[in-house]
Amino acid sequence: MDYVSTRGAAPALDFEQVTLTGLAPDGGLFVPREWPRFSSDEIAAMAGLPYAELAARVMQPFVGDCLEPERLRELCDEAYGRFAHPAVTPLRQLDERHWLLELFHGPTLAFKDVALQLLGRLFEEFLARRDERLTIVGATSGDTGSAAIDAVAGRENVDIFMLHPKGRVSDVQRRQMTTVKAPNVYNIAIGGSFDEAQAMVKRMFGDPALTGRYRIGAVNSINWARLMAQVVYYFAAALQLGAPQRRVAFSVPTGNFGDVFAGHVAARMGLPVERLIVATNVNDILHRALSAGDYSVGEVTATAAPSMDIQVSSNFERLLFDCGGRDGAAMAAQMQGFEGARTMRLTEGQRTGAGETLTSCRADADDMARAMGWAWERCGELIDPHTAIGLHAARAAHGSGDLPRDVPLVTLATAHPGKFRDAVERATGRRPSLPARVGDLFDRDERYVELAGEYATIAAYVAEHATAG
Repeated sequence: MDYVSTRGAAPALDFEQVTLTGLAPDGGLFVPREWPRFSSDEIAAMAGLPYAELAARVMQPFVGDCLEPERLRELCDEAYGRFAHPAVTPLRQLDERHWLLELFHGPTLAFKDVALQLLGRLFEEFLARRDERLTIVGATSGDTGSAAIDAVAGRENVDIFMLHPKGRVSDVQRRQMTTVKAPNVYNIAIGGSFDEAQAMVKRMFGDPALTGRYRIGAVNSINWARLMAQVVYYFAAALQLGAPQRRVAFSVPTGNFGDVFAGHVAARMGLPVERLIVATNVNDILHRALSAGDYSVGEVTATAAPSMDIQVSSNFERLLFDCGGRDGAAMAAQMQGFEGARTMRLTEGQRTGAGETLTSCRADADDMARAMGWAWERCGELIDPHTAIGLHAARAAHGSGDLPRDVPLVTLATAHPGKFRDAVERATGRRPSLPARVGDLFDRDERYVELAGEYATIAAYVAEHATAG
Protein backbone atom coordinates (compact mmCIF):
# COMPACT_ATOMS: atom_id res chain seq x y z
CA MET A 1 0.00 0.00 0.00
CA ASP A 2 1.36 3.41 -0.92
CA TYR A 3 -0.05 6.89 -0.47
CA VAL A 4 -0.41 9.86 -2.80
CA SER A 5 -1.07 13.53 -2.15
CA THR A 6 -4.42 15.08 -2.97
CA ARG A 7 -2.49 17.79 -4.83
CA GLY A 8 -0.51 15.39 -6.99
CA ALA A 9 3.00 16.84 -6.73
CA ALA A 10 4.46 14.94 -3.76
CA PRO A 11 6.24 11.58 -4.02
CA ALA A 12 4.30 8.49 -3.02
CA LEU A 13 5.10 7.19 0.48
CA ASP A 14 4.51 3.99 2.42
CA PHE A 15 2.54 3.82 5.66
CA GLU A 16 5.51 4.39 7.97
CA GLN A 17 6.62 7.46 6.03
CA VAL A 18 3.08 8.88 5.88
CA THR A 19 2.62 8.42 9.63
CA LEU A 20 5.77 10.39 10.42
CA THR A 21 5.23 13.01 7.71
CA GLY A 22 1.66 14.19 8.30
CA LEU A 23 1.06 16.91 5.72
CA ALA A 24 2.35 16.30 2.19
CA PRO A 25 5.16 18.64 1.05
CA ASP A 26 2.98 20.02 -1.75
CA GLY A 27 0.42 21.16 0.84
CA GLY A 28 -1.97 18.29 0.15
CA LEU A 29 -3.17 15.41 2.30
CA PHE A 30 -2.12 11.82 1.85
CA VAL A 31 -4.66 9.19 0.83
CA PRO A 32 -4.20 5.55 -0.24
CA ARG A 33 -3.56 5.17 -3.96
CA GLU A 34 -6.57 2.88 -4.03
CA TRP A 35 -9.10 1.72 -1.46
CA PRO A 36 -8.79 -1.81 -0.11
CA ARG A 37 -12.10 -3.62 -0.19
CA PHE A 38 -13.54 -6.43 1.91
CA SER A 39 -16.10 -8.88 0.57
CA SER A 40 -19.38 -9.46 2.38
CA ASP A 41 -18.05 -12.78 3.62
CA GLU A 42 -14.89 -11.14 4.96
CA ILE A 43 -16.93 -8.51 6.79
CA ALA A 44 -19.28 -11.15 8.21
CA ALA A 45 -16.28 -13.06 9.55
CA MET A 46 -15.34 -10.03 11.67
CA ALA A 47 -18.54 -10.21 13.75
CA GLY A 48 -17.92 -10.79 17.43
CA LEU A 49 -14.19 -10.04 17.38
CA PRO A 50 -12.69 -8.16 20.35
CA TYR A 51 -12.17 -4.51 19.41
CA ALA A 52 -8.36 -4.72 19.23
CA GLU A 53 -8.51 -7.75 16.93
CA LEU A 54 -11.13 -6.07 14.74
CA ALA A 55 -8.97 -2.95 14.56
CA ALA A 56 -5.91 -4.90 13.45
CA ARG A 57 -7.90 -6.71 10.78
CA VAL A 58 -9.52 -3.54 9.37
CA MET A 59 -6.26 -1.57 9.37
CA GLN A 60 -3.84 -4.21 8.09
CA PRO A 61 -4.45 -3.44 4.37
CA PHE A 62 -3.47 0.19 5.00
CA VAL A 63 -0.36 -0.74 6.96
CA GLY A 64 0.96 -3.18 4.38
CA ASP A 65 4.47 -4.46 4.99
CA CYS A 66 5.37 -1.71 7.47
CA LEU A 67 4.15 -3.79 10.43
CA GLU A 68 3.76 -7.51 10.79
CA PRO A 69 0.16 -8.48 11.60
CA GLU A 70 1.22 -9.78 15.01
CA ARG A 71 2.93 -6.49 15.89
CA LEU A 72 -0.04 -4.43 14.75
CA ARG A 73 -2.29 -6.55 16.96
CA GLU A 74 0.07 -6.03 19.93
CA LEU A 75 -0.04 -2.25 19.44
CA CYS A 76 -3.84 -2.34 19.25
CA ASP A 77 -4.01 -4.40 22.44
CA GLU A 78 -1.84 -1.81 24.20
CA ALA A 79 -3.80 1.17 22.87
CA TYR A 80 -7.28 -0.12 23.66
CA GLY A 81 -6.34 -1.76 26.93
CA ARG A 82 -6.49 1.73 28.52
CA PHE A 83 -10.19 2.20 27.77
CA ALA A 84 -12.67 2.10 30.64
CA HIS A 85 -15.27 -0.04 28.82
CA PRO A 86 -14.41 -3.58 27.70
CA ALA A 87 -16.17 -3.00 24.36
CA VAL A 88 -13.99 0.13 23.81
CA THR A 89 -16.73 1.84 21.71
CA PRO A 90 -20.04 0.43 23.04
CA LEU A 91 -23.43 0.98 21.44
CA ARG A 92 -26.34 2.26 23.51
CA GLN A 93 -29.92 2.10 22.26
CA LEU A 94 -32.13 5.19 22.62
CA ASP A 95 -35.31 3.94 20.96
CA GLU A 96 -36.39 1.64 18.13
CA ARG A 97 -34.48 3.68 15.53
CA HIS A 98 -31.72 5.59 17.28
CA TRP A 99 -28.46 4.42 18.80
CA LEU A 100 -25.48 6.15 20.37
CA LEU A 101 -21.95 4.97 19.62
CA GLU A 102 -20.04 5.94 22.77
CA LEU A 103 -16.55 6.99 21.75
CA PHE A 104 -15.55 8.64 25.04
CA HIS A 105 -14.30 5.77 27.18
CA GLY A 106 -10.63 6.54 26.58
CA PRO A 107 -8.31 8.35 29.00
CA THR A 108 -9.34 11.91 27.97
CA LEU A 109 -13.08 11.20 27.53
CA ALA A 110 -13.33 12.00 23.81
CA PHE A 111 -13.39 10.15 20.51
CA LYS A 112 -9.91 11.40 19.64
CA ASP A 113 -8.49 8.82 22.08
CA VAL A 114 -9.57 5.97 19.80
CA ALA A 115 -7.07 7.06 17.17
CA LEU A 116 -4.44 8.87 19.17
CA GLN A 117 -3.73 6.12 21.68
CA LEU A 118 -2.67 4.02 18.69
CA LEU A 119 -0.91 6.87 16.87
CA GLY A 120 1.34 7.57 19.86
CA ARG A 121 2.49 3.95 19.81
CA LEU A 122 3.05 4.04 16.05
CA PHE A 123 5.23 7.13 16.43
CA GLU A 124 7.33 5.42 19.08
CA GLU A 125 7.64 2.22 17.04
CA PHE A 126 8.74 3.91 13.82
CA LEU A 127 11.06 6.47 15.47
CA ALA A 128 12.88 3.74 17.37
CA ARG A 129 13.54 1.92 14.10
CA ARG A 130 15.02 5.03 12.56
CA ASP A 131 16.77 6.39 15.66
CA GLU A 132 15.09 9.74 14.96
CA ARG A 133 13.16 12.40 16.88
CA LEU A 134 9.79 13.88 16.00
CA THR A 135 8.50 17.36 16.76
CA ILE A 136 4.72 17.24 16.77
CA VAL A 137 2.89 20.50 16.16
CA GLY A 138 -0.86 20.58 16.45
CA ALA A 139 -3.87 22.83 16.88
CA THR A 140 -6.96 21.93 18.84
CA SER A 141 -10.49 23.22 19.06
CA GLY A 142 -10.91 21.21 22.24
CA ASP A 143 -10.38 17.46 22.35
CA THR A 144 -7.49 16.69 19.98
CA GLY A 145 -5.00 18.46 22.22
CA SER A 146 -5.67 16.50 25.38
CA ALA A 147 -5.91 13.18 23.55
CA ALA A 148 -2.66 13.78 21.66
CA ILE A 149 -0.81 14.92 24.76
CA ASP A 150 -1.96 11.89 26.73
CA ALA A 151 -0.88 9.61 23.88
CA VAL A 152 2.70 10.91 23.63
CA ALA A 153 3.47 12.39 27.09
CA GLY A 154 6.74 10.93 28.31
CA ARG A 155 7.32 8.84 25.16
CA GLU A 156 10.80 8.51 23.73
CA ASN A 157 12.00 10.71 20.86
CA VAL A 158 8.92 12.95 20.73
CA ASP A 159 8.19 16.59 21.61
CA ILE A 160 4.65 17.95 21.28
CA PHE A 161 3.58 21.59 20.88
CA MET A 162 -0.18 22.07 21.07
CA LEU A 163 -1.91 25.35 20.20
CA HIS A 164 -5.38 26.15 21.50
CA PRO A 165 -7.45 29.34 21.10
CA LYS A 166 -7.42 31.11 24.45
CA GLY A 167 -10.86 31.20 26.09
CA ARG A 168 -12.49 29.09 23.36
CA VAL A 169 -12.22 25.61 24.87
CA SER A 170 -14.05 24.35 27.93
CA ASP A 171 -12.34 24.45 31.31
CA VAL A 172 -12.18 20.64 31.39
CA GLN A 173 -10.68 20.50 27.89
CA ARG A 174 -8.06 23.10 28.79
CA ARG A 175 -7.08 21.46 32.08
CA GLN A 176 -6.75 18.03 30.45
CA MET A 177 -3.97 19.58 28.37
CA THR A 178 -2.36 22.03 30.74
CA THR A 179 -2.10 19.82 33.82
CA VAL A 180 0.16 17.28 32.08
CA LYS A 181 3.67 17.89 33.42
CA ALA A 182 5.72 15.61 31.14
CA PRO A 183 8.86 17.45 29.98
CA ASN A 184 8.15 16.78 26.29
CA VAL A 185 4.77 18.59 26.39
CA TYR A 186 4.34 22.29 25.51
CA ASN A 187 0.92 23.96 25.67
CA ILE A 188 0.40 27.28 23.92
CA ALA A 189 -2.71 29.45 24.31
CA ILE A 190 -2.98 31.89 21.41
CA GLY A 191 -5.14 34.88 20.72
CA GLY A 192 -7.53 34.12 17.86
CA SER A 193 -9.56 31.20 16.54
CA PHE A 194 -8.88 27.54 15.91
CA ASP A 195 -8.76 28.21 12.16
CA GLU A 196 -5.91 30.68 12.72
CA ALA A 197 -4.07 28.17 14.91
CA GLN A 198 -4.55 25.42 12.32
CA ALA A 199 -3.28 27.69 9.53
CA MET A 200 -0.09 28.35 11.52
CA VAL A 201 0.45 24.65 12.09
CA LYS A 202 0.10 23.93 8.36
CA ARG A 203 2.54 26.74 7.61
CA MET A 204 5.17 25.12 9.85
CA PHE A 205 5.24 22.05 7.60
CA GLY A 206 6.49 24.24 4.76
CA ASP A 207 8.86 26.44 6.77
CA PRO A 208 12.49 25.49 5.97
CA ALA A 209 13.70 27.22 9.14
CA LEU A 210 11.85 24.49 11.08
CA THR A 211 11.88 21.55 8.67
CA GLY A 212 15.61 21.98 8.16
CA ARG A 213 16.26 21.30 11.87
CA TYR A 214 13.34 19.14 12.97
CA ARG A 215 11.18 16.35 11.62
CA ILE A 216 7.77 17.98 11.93
CA GLY A 217 4.84 15.60 12.51
CA ALA A 218 1.08 15.93 12.86
CA VAL A 219 -1.53 14.55 15.23
CA ASN A 220 -4.48 16.42 13.78
CA SER A 221 -6.64 14.43 11.40
CA ILE A 222 -4.47 15.61 8.52
CA ASN A 223 -2.35 12.62 9.64
CA TRP A 224 -3.60 9.60 7.70
CA ALA A 225 -2.80 7.08 10.45
CA ARG A 226 -5.09 8.88 12.87
CA LEU A 227 -7.96 8.91 10.42
CA MET A 228 -7.37 5.24 9.55
CA ALA A 229 -7.90 4.22 13.17
CA GLN A 230 -11.27 5.99 13.22
CA VAL A 231 -12.57 3.77 10.41
CA VAL A 232 -12.67 0.82 12.80
CA TYR A 233 -15.56 1.94 14.98
CA TYR A 234 -17.86 2.22 11.96
CA PHE A 235 -17.21 -1.47 11.35
CA ALA A 236 -17.68 -2.24 15.05
CA ALA A 237 -21.08 -0.53 15.21
CA ALA A 238 -22.40 -1.83 11.89
CA LEU A 239 -21.43 -5.42 12.70
CA GLN A 240 -23.34 -5.27 15.98
CA LEU A 241 -26.42 -4.03 14.12
CA GLY A 242 -26.44 -6.75 11.48
CA ALA A 243 -23.93 -5.79 8.80
CA PRO A 244 -23.17 -6.86 6.16
CA GLN A 245 -26.71 -8.24 5.74
CA ARG A 246 -28.22 -5.00 7.09
CA ARG A 247 -27.41 -1.46 6.04
CA VAL A 248 -26.66 1.13 8.74
CA ALA A 249 -26.72 4.95 8.74
CA PHE A 250 -24.58 7.28 10.83
CA SER A 251 -24.99 10.86 12.04
CA VAL A 252 -21.64 12.48 12.72
CA PRO A 253 -21.09 15.80 14.54
CA THR A 254 -18.08 17.30 12.82
CA GLY A 255 -15.91 20.34 12.41
CA ASN A 256 -12.72 19.28 10.65
CA PHE A 257 -14.43 16.47 8.67
CA GLY A 258 -12.02 13.72 9.73
CA ASP A 259 -14.62 11.64 11.58
CA VAL A 260 -17.04 11.78 8.65
CA PHE A 261 -14.33 10.97 6.14
CA ALA A 262 -13.49 7.87 8.17
CA GLY A 263 -17.09 6.76 7.57
CA HIS A 264 -16.66 7.47 3.87
CA VAL A 265 -13.56 5.25 3.90
CA ALA A 266 -15.50 2.46 5.64
CA ALA A 267 -18.10 2.62 2.87
CA ARG A 268 -15.36 2.52 0.22
CA MET A 269 -14.03 -0.62 1.91
CA GLY A 270 -17.35 -2.40 1.46
CA LEU A 271 -19.21 -1.66 4.69
CA PRO A 272 -22.94 -1.25 3.83
CA VAL A 273 -23.38 2.39 4.86
CA GLU A 274 -26.83 3.67 3.95
CA ARG A 275 -26.12 7.30 4.79
CA LEU A 276 -23.57 9.56 6.46
CA ILE A 277 -25.22 12.67 7.89
CA VAL A 278 -22.78 15.55 8.36
CA ALA A 279 -24.04 17.42 11.43
CA THR A 280 -22.75 20.97 11.91
CA ASN A 281 -23.46 23.79 14.32
CA VAL A 282 -23.91 27.39 13.18
CA ASN A 283 -20.36 27.31 11.81
CA ASP A 284 -21.95 25.58 8.86
CA ILE A 285 -19.48 25.72 5.96
CA LEU A 286 -19.77 21.96 5.46
CA HIS A 287 -23.57 22.07 5.38
CA ARG A 288 -23.48 24.87 2.82
CA ALA A 289 -20.93 23.01 0.72
CA LEU A 290 -22.83 19.73 0.66
CA SER A 291 -26.32 21.19 0.27
CA ALA A 292 -25.56 24.06 -2.12
CA GLY A 293 -21.99 23.59 -3.36
CA ASP A 294 -20.86 26.77 -1.59
CA TYR A 295 -17.59 26.36 0.33
CA SER A 296 -17.13 29.94 1.56
CA VAL A 297 -15.43 30.94 4.78
CA GLY A 298 -17.40 33.05 7.24
CA GLU A 299 -16.64 34.36 10.69
CA VAL A 300 -16.18 31.76 13.39
CA THR A 301 -18.96 31.92 15.99
CA ALA A 302 -18.10 30.70 19.49
CA THR A 303 -20.65 28.15 20.71
CA ALA A 304 -21.19 25.60 23.47
CA ALA A 305 -19.76 22.98 21.07
CA PRO A 306 -16.25 24.41 20.67
CA SER A 307 -14.78 21.44 18.80
CA MET A 308 -17.09 22.36 15.92
CA ASP A 309 -16.30 26.08 15.89
CA ILE A 310 -14.38 25.75 12.64
CA GLN A 311 -14.80 27.26 9.19
CA VAL A 312 -11.96 25.63 7.22
CA SER A 313 -12.36 21.85 7.43
CA SER A 314 -9.02 20.34 6.44
CA ASN A 315 -10.21 16.83 5.64
CA PHE A 316 -12.85 18.05 3.23
CA GLU A 317 -10.07 18.21 0.64
CA ARG A 318 -9.72 14.41 0.86
CA LEU A 319 -13.41 13.98 0.04
CA LEU A 320 -13.29 16.44 -2.86
CA PHE A 321 -10.26 14.65 -4.29
CA ASP A 322 -11.84 11.21 -3.95
CA CYS A 323 -15.23 12.25 -5.34
CA GLY A 324 -13.89 14.55 -8.03
CA GLY A 325 -11.92 12.07 -10.12
CA ARG A 326 -8.70 11.93 -8.06
CA ASP A 327 -7.08 14.59 -10.25
CA GLY A 328 -4.22 16.03 -8.16
CA ALA A 329 -3.45 18.94 -10.48
CA ALA A 330 -7.09 20.03 -10.58
CA MET A 331 -7.35 19.68 -6.80
CA ALA A 332 -4.23 21.79 -6.32
CA ALA A 333 -5.62 24.54 -8.54
CA GLN A 334 -8.99 24.45 -6.79
CA MET A 335 -7.40 24.67 -3.33
CA GLN A 336 -4.99 27.40 -4.42
CA GLY A 337 -7.97 29.45 -5.55
CA PHE A 338 -9.77 28.78 -2.29
CA GLU A 339 -6.77 29.75 -0.17
CA GLY A 340 -6.60 33.07 -1.97
CA ALA A 341 -10.28 33.95 -2.26
CA ARG A 342 -11.58 32.03 0.81
CA THR A 343 -14.44 30.78 -1.31
CA MET A 344 -15.01 28.14 -3.96
CA ARG A 345 -17.75 26.22 -5.72
CA LEU A 346 -17.77 22.46 -5.70
CA THR A 347 -17.73 20.89 -9.15
CA GLU A 348 -20.69 18.87 -10.35
CA GLY A 349 -18.58 15.73 -10.10
CA GLN A 350 -17.68 16.49 -6.49
CA ARG A 351 -21.28 17.20 -5.53
CA THR A 352 -22.58 14.10 -7.27
CA GLY A 353 -19.91 11.86 -5.77
CA ALA A 354 -20.42 13.20 -2.26
CA GLY A 355 -24.19 12.98 -2.59
CA GLU A 356 -24.05 9.21 -3.14
CA THR A 357 -23.58 8.73 0.61
CA LEU A 358 -23.49 12.11 2.37
CA THR A 359 -26.19 14.54 3.40
CA SER A 360 -25.96 17.37 5.92
CA CYS A 361 -27.88 19.17 8.63
CA ARG A 362 -27.30 22.39 10.58
CA ALA A 363 -28.20 22.86 14.25
CA ASP A 364 -28.41 26.12 16.15
CA ALA A 365 -28.20 26.56 19.92
CA ASP A 366 -31.90 25.84 20.44
CA ASP A 367 -31.75 22.67 18.33
CA MET A 368 -28.77 21.50 20.37
CA ALA A 369 -30.48 22.18 23.69
CA ARG A 370 -33.69 20.43 22.61
CA ALA A 371 -31.72 17.35 21.59
CA MET A 372 -29.99 17.24 24.98
CA GLY A 373 -33.36 17.63 26.67
CA TRP A 374 -34.96 14.87 24.58
CA ALA A 375 -32.11 12.43 25.28
CA TRP A 376 -32.42 13.01 29.02
CA GLU A 377 -36.20 13.23 29.40
CA ARG A 378 -37.15 10.45 26.99
CA CYS A 379 -34.13 8.13 27.20
CA GLY A 380 -32.42 8.92 30.51
CA GLU A 381 -29.16 9.78 28.72
CA LEU A 382 -27.01 12.84 29.35
CA ILE A 383 -25.15 13.80 26.18
CA ASP A 384 -22.66 16.53 25.43
CA PRO A 385 -23.37 19.46 23.05
CA HIS A 386 -21.48 17.94 20.09
CA THR A 387 -23.35 14.64 20.37
CA ALA A 388 -26.59 16.62 20.69
CA ILE A 389 -25.95 18.26 17.32
CA GLY A 390 -25.50 14.81 15.79
CA LEU A 391 -28.67 13.56 17.48
CA HIS A 392 -30.64 16.57 16.23
CA ALA A 393 -29.54 15.73 12.69
CA ALA A 394 -30.42 12.06 13.16
CA ARG A 395 -33.91 12.81 14.42
CA ALA A 396 -34.46 15.32 11.62
CA ALA A 397 -33.50 12.68 9.05
CA HIS A 398 -35.99 10.14 10.40
CA GLY A 399 -38.62 12.83 10.85
CA SER A 400 -38.37 13.81 7.19
CA GLY A 401 -38.76 10.24 6.00
CA ASP A 402 -35.42 10.35 4.19
CA LEU A 403 -34.30 7.03 5.68
CA PRO A 404 -36.07 3.67 5.45
CA ARG A 405 -37.67 2.75 8.76
CA ASP A 406 -35.71 -0.49 9.04
CA VAL A 407 -32.29 1.22 8.80
CA PRO A 408 -30.81 1.83 12.27
CA LEU A 409 -29.30 5.30 12.69
CA VAL A 410 -26.23 5.60 14.88
CA THR A 411 -25.19 8.98 16.29
CA LEU A 412 -21.54 9.23 17.19
CA ALA A 413 -21.28 10.31 20.85
CA THR A 414 -17.98 12.11 20.61
CA ALA A 415 -17.35 13.36 24.16
CA HIS A 416 -18.34 12.59 27.74
CA PRO A 417 -21.02 15.02 29.00
CA GLY A 418 -18.84 15.81 32.02
CA LYS A 419 -16.50 17.75 29.74
CA PHE A 420 -19.28 20.30 29.11
CA ARG A 421 -21.03 20.45 32.45
CA ASP A 422 -22.43 23.98 32.19
CA ALA A 423 -24.04 23.47 28.78
CA VAL A 424 -25.53 20.11 29.77
CA GLU A 425 -26.92 21.53 33.02
CA ARG A 426 -28.54 24.47 31.21
CA ALA A 427 -30.32 22.12 28.82
CA THR A 428 -31.32 19.33 31.21
CA GLY A 429 -31.19 20.67 34.75
CA ARG A 430 -28.69 17.90 35.57
CA ARG A 431 -25.00 18.56 36.11
CA PRO A 432 -22.91 15.63 34.89
CA SER A 433 -19.93 14.54 36.92
CA LEU A 434 -16.53 13.54 35.67
CA PRO A 435 -15.52 9.88 35.93
CA ALA A 436 -13.47 9.02 38.99
CA ARG A 437 -10.31 8.52 36.93
CA VAL A 438 -10.18 12.25 36.16
CA GLY A 439 -12.08 13.49 39.18
CA ASP A 440 -9.15 15.45 40.65
CA LEU A 441 -8.62 17.44 37.46
CA PHE A 442 -9.46 20.77 39.10
CA ASP A 443 -6.99 20.19 41.92
CA ARG A 444 -4.03 19.90 39.56
CA ASP A 445 -1.70 22.78 38.70
CA GLU A 446 -1.70 24.10 35.15
CA ARG A 447 1.30 24.85 32.94
CA TYR A 448 1.07 26.69 29.63
CA VAL A 449 2.25 29.86 27.89
CA GLU A 450 0.15 32.59 26.32
CA LEU A 451 1.47 33.89 23.01
CA ALA A 452 0.19 36.31 20.43
CA GLY A 453 -1.50 34.67 17.48
CA GLU A 454 1.36 35.57 15.14
CA TYR A 455 3.24 32.99 13.12
CA ALA A 456 6.71 34.37 13.80
CA THR A 457 6.12 34.28 17.56
CA ILE A 458 4.80 30.70 17.55
CA ALA A 459 7.53 29.41 15.21
CA ALA A 460 10.25 31.02 17.33
CA TYR A 461 8.88 29.37 20.47
CA VAL A 462 8.87 25.95 18.81
CA ALA A 463 12.39 26.44 17.47
CA GLU A 464 13.66 27.49 20.93
CA HIS A 465 12.16 24.56 22.85
CA ALA A 466 12.17 21.60 20.46
CA THR A 467 14.95 19.04 20.59
CA ALA A 468 16.79 18.74 17.30
CA GLY A 469 17.66 15.30 15.98
